[in-house]
Amino acid sequence: MSSCLFFFSFSLSLLPPTRPVYLFADCSLKVKDVLKEFNADGRLAKYRHGEVSEQTARGQLSALCFYSILVQLPMNRSIHLCNVNHFTSAMFQTMKLKDFLYSLFSLLVEVFLKDVSCYFSLLEDGQPRDKLEFAFRLYDRDGNGVLDSSEVDRIIAQMMHAADYLGWDVSELRPVLKDMMTAIDADSSGTVSLQEWVEGGMNNVPLLVLLGLKVGKHKDGQHLWRMKHFNKPVYCNVCQNMLLGLRKQGLCCTCCKYTVHGRCANKNPAPCTRTYLMSKKETGIAAHDWVSGNCDSGKCDRCQKKIKSLHGLTGKRCVWCHTMRHDECATQEPFECDCGPFRDHILPPWAIYPVIKVMQIKINPIPDTHPLLVFVNPKSGGKQGERVLRKFQYLLNPRQVYNLSSGGPGPGLCFFRDLPDYRILVCGGDGTVGWILDAIDKANLPMRPPVAVLPLGTGNDLARCLRWGGGYDGMDLGRILKDIEGSSVVPMDRWSIQVTLEDSQERGDPVPYEIINNYFSIGVDASIAHRFHTLREKHPQKFNSRMKNKLWYFEFATSETISASCKKLKECLTIECCGTQLDLSNLSLEGIAVLNIPSMHGGSNLWGEAKKSDRAEQDYPKHSTDCLQTDMSDKRVEVVGLEGAIEMGQIYTGLKSAVRLAKTSQIIIRTKKPLPMQIDGEPWMQPPCTIHITHKNQASMLMGPQAKSGFFNLK
Repeated sequence: MSSCLFFFSFSLSLLPPTRPVYLFADCSLKVKDVLKEFNADGRLAKYRHGEVSEQTARGQLSALCFYSILVQLPMNRSIHLCNVNHFTSAMFQTMKLKDFLYSLFSLLVEVFLKDVSCYFSLLEDGQPRDKLEFAFRLYDRDGNGVLDSSEVDRIIAQMMHAADYLGWDVSELRPVLKDMMTAIDADSSGTVSLQEWVEGGMNNVPLLVLLGLKVGKHKDGQHLWRMKHFNKPVYCNVCQNMLLGLRKQGLCCTCCKYTVHGRCANKNPAPCTRTYLMSKKETGIAAHDWVSGNCDSGKCDRCQKKIKSLHGLTGKRCVWCHTMRHDECATQEPFECDCGPFRDHILPPWAIYPVIKVMQIKINPIPDTHPLLVFVNPKSGGKQGERVLRKFQYLLNPRQVYNLSSGGPGPGLCFFRDLPDYRILVCGGDGTVGWILDAIDKANLPMRPPVAVLPLGTGNDLARCLRWGGGYDGMDLGRILKDIEGSSVVPMDRWSIQVTLEDSQERGDPVPYEIINNYFSIGVDASIAHRFHTLREKHPQKFNSRMKNKLWYFEFATSETISASCKKLKECLTIECCGTQLDLSNLSLEGIAVLNIPSMHGGSNLWGEAKKSDRAEQDYPKHSTDCLQTDMSDKRVEVVGLEGAIEMGQIYTGLKSAVRLAKTSQIIIRTKKPLPMQIDGEPWMQPPCTIHITHKNQASMLMGPQAKSGFFNLK
C-alpha cells in the first residue's frame, strides 16, 4: 500500500489560520477500497470497535487527519476510535507525533468512520456518478436500497464540508442542495432510492462541479463550468444580479466566460458558443458570437468610447475576436468577425462542418492561416497544466485543444489530419514532447506538422534549445501565440536505440524509450537520476516542488561524489563510432553521454560553446572531435565523457565543458556489468548488453524568435 500518494492538506479551525497542517499517507487504494479493510474479514478489523458518533462539526475536519494516519498504524496495535489518549500514545511510539496529535484530538471525543470515508471520496479523483453511488451505499447500512431523510442529511453535510475545504462560498451551494432535497424524493415515499439519489445529484450543475465532473471534450451548447473567485464586481448572466461572497462566488464557463450564480446554473441558461456549423453550406460566413455583460472599463471596438458600468450586465464580448462593444453598437456594422489578434491560430466554427454519412466533423481551411492544434498535459507543472488548458479553451476553439489525460493525442491528430498547413503546440515536459512526436510517426500523416513547446516540466532541455524557455512562468498566453506566429521551422534529428542483452535469461529494468530525442547517458549522471527516480516512486510526497527536487538532486550528487559508484567506467564498456573504437585508456571517466541537442540536466551545455574560428563550414571526419559547432539537424550526435559529479556542477555553471570524445552518425556500446542508464531523463538499471544507436528520422520543430526579454534564456 505504498505506490501512490494521498496528499491531504487542510486548515483546522482549532489552529491559527496561518498555520496549515500537511499530512501524508502512502496508499495505492481508493477510499472505498480501504474501507473494506475495516470489515470483519479485513486487515484493519481489529481497529474498529463499533460505530461511534460525531461530537462536533469541527470533528469532521479533524477526522481527515485521523483517517490518513490510521492507515499507517502498525497491525499489532489495537486501538478504539474513541480513545484519543490511547491513540496518541500508540502514535508517539510509532510516528513520534505525540505533541501534535494530542493537541489535535484533545478537543475530539468521537468521530464517524463513515463520515470520514464519504469526505475523502468526495475529494479524490473519480466520476460524479460513482461518488454519488458510493456515498449512498456507504450510508445504506441495512442494504435495503433506500435512505431516510436523516441519512441523506448526513451525506449533504459531508458535501458542505468538502465544498468549504475547497474554498467555495457554501452559501451558494446550500440553496442548491436544498432544492435537490426538495425534488429528490420523486415518489414522495419519505425515503430515497439509489436511482432517485443519483438522478437528483446528476441534475445539479454546481454539485457536479463539486464532485469533479470530468468532460472529455467540449460539446456544442454545453458550458464547461468551474467555480471561480472574482476580484471585481461581476453580474449573473441569468438573474442579472451581482455575485456576492468572500470566496468563490459563482460558476464561470471556461469557453465563453458566461457567468452565473450557483443557484442559477440549473435555470436553463443560454447555451455555450457553437464550435462548428450544422451544414457545409454555412461555412465561410464569419459572424460575431456575443456574450452579454461584464465588460466594465473596456473600450468599445466600434465607437472607441469606454463601456461604463450600469450596475448590471453591461456591453457585449465576442467569443472569437474578443472585442467588446456597447449593446447598441453590437447591432451595427461591421457584422463580420475577423477572429481578432489570433486569427492565424484560430479554427473558427464557420470552418468546421459535419459529414453525416461518415459521422465525422470535417475542416474547410481558412486561407492564409495556420490553425494551432494544442496538446496539454495537465499533470505537468503542478496545476499549471490545468490553467493552461482552460486558457487555451477560451483563446481558441475548444475543438483545437486536447487534454492528453483524456484519450491521448490520437483524436486531435485524426481531426487535423487532412489540414494542409497547421502547427502543433505541446504544453508539457520533454517526455510529453517525445510522446507527441512518436504519435505523429505512428499516425502516418500526409505531412509532418511543425511542433512548438510550452515548457511545463522540470528540465525542459528541448524547449531551451528551441528558445521556448526553461519553464512557463505564467506569462500571457497571447504573447506565446504571437511568438509562435513569428517562429521558424527547423529540422531535429531523432535516433533509434536498440538494446540487446548479453544473457537473454537475465532480466533488468525495462528500457523506457526506443527513440532518443534529447540525450542518452551511462554512469554518474544516470546513477544520480536513478536514485532520485527510485526514491520518488517510493516516497512521492518528498518530491512535490521544483525546489525540493533540486535539493534532492544536490544530496544525491554529493553522496555520489563520495561513493564514486561508477569509477573506472572505461573498464566496464567499449564505444565504437562508425566502426572505429574510441581509446579511453588515458581518461578517468565516470560517465558517458550521447547528445542530440546542446542542453542537458536543465541547461548544461556538455559539448561546449563554438569558437568563432570553428563556425565556418568544414568537412570533418564522421567521428571527429575537431568540429565544436553543435547542430541538432546534422544527422550526427556528440559523444562526451563525464569525469564525476563535481565536474557536472562545474559544467552546469559554465566553468568547463565535458571531455569531447566524438561527433558521429552511428554508435555501438558494449557493457560488461550492470550500469545505470537514462534516455531523455528516464533512468533505469541495465544488465550487460550491446547498444546500437542509429539515425531514425527528422522531426519538424518550431524555433522561437530571438528573445527580447529574459523569458527565452537558456538558463
